[in-house]
Amino acid sequence: MKPRRIRRAVYAGSFDPPTNGHLWMIREAQALFDELVVAIGVNPEKKSTYSTEERKTMLRDITRNFPNVKIAAFENQFLVNYAKGIGADYIVRGIRTGSDYEYERSMRYINHDLQPSIATVLLMPPREYAEVSSTMVKGMVGPKDWQEVIKRYVPTPVYEKIMQDHIYSGR
Repeated sequence: MKPRRIRRAVYAGSFDPPTNGHLWMIREAQALFDELVVAIGVNPEKKSTYSTEERKTMLRDITRNFPNVKIAAFENQFLVNYAKGIGADYIVRGIRTGSDYEYERSMRYINHDLQPSIATVLLMPPREYAEVSSTMVKGMVGPKDWQEVIKRYVPTPVYEKIMQDHIYSGR
């Protein structure tokens, strides 16, 4: 009998910072696969609020209870090629809106052109996470009572990191 191949998937994003929506995606995806690689896509052209190492630390903190989740980063390559390079057969993507669906549908076809053996799995988060993005969370920092507002949109370790940075920077 031939041994079963490990079902490895990649869930990639900027995670700047990770949100409760990201955590929902990770929780669902890790239940579907033997191994889930949560990969930070590093875009040198894009200014991030948090360094790659800070984002890796936040992701490790929020995924501590998932033994089949690994945290990584990649840059200067297509996600589908990164997935192939680490032996993943699946890419996990989230669909929050109709425009997300259209974009992900197009990307699925392009990815198939590049690496036909890699399948795209689309997950649709519940409504309470569908409206939340890292950009939205970062945009809420500053106005009166912002701490209580963002607390509901990010996991506790991420909230603590944001608070620590805010206090340290004097903002």
